Amino acid sequence: MTGQVATINITNLRLRTYIGFNPDERVKRQDVVLNIEITYSVSAAALQDNVEHALNYKTITKRVINHVEQGQFLLLEKLVADVLAICSDHESVQQARVTVDKPHALRFADSVSLSLACSADRNNDIAFLKKAS
Repeated sequence: MTGQVATINITNLRLRTYIGFNPDERVKRQDVVLNIEITYSVSAAALQDNVEHALNYKTITKRVINHVEQGQFLLLEKLVADVLAICSDHESVQQARVTVDKPHALRFADSVSLSLACSADRNNDIAFLKKAS
């Protein structure tokens, strides 16, 4: 059972934060919807049935919620990069992808979204993300 990977999907995590650079966006929290995908090595957890070897998605989600709801972001890009850094901050993570939707950002659209991804194969991506947050 070596080399097995699993993907955790956190779907439609609805949060409120300060996002945007227009004056009205700086004083009123707005809805954002996060979709997170984390691929990690599951071999040790699968073999030993031990939570210590598993990726704790509840802990990751709590960190994301705290960061987003306590933060203020001028750009969607910064918000997404910060969340991606949190999601990739574990040695067993092989890749992660985060998409954040900002509902009603455009008058005739349901939402505007931005996605970022990183891979453990590209250590520079993860190092950059950790430095950015």
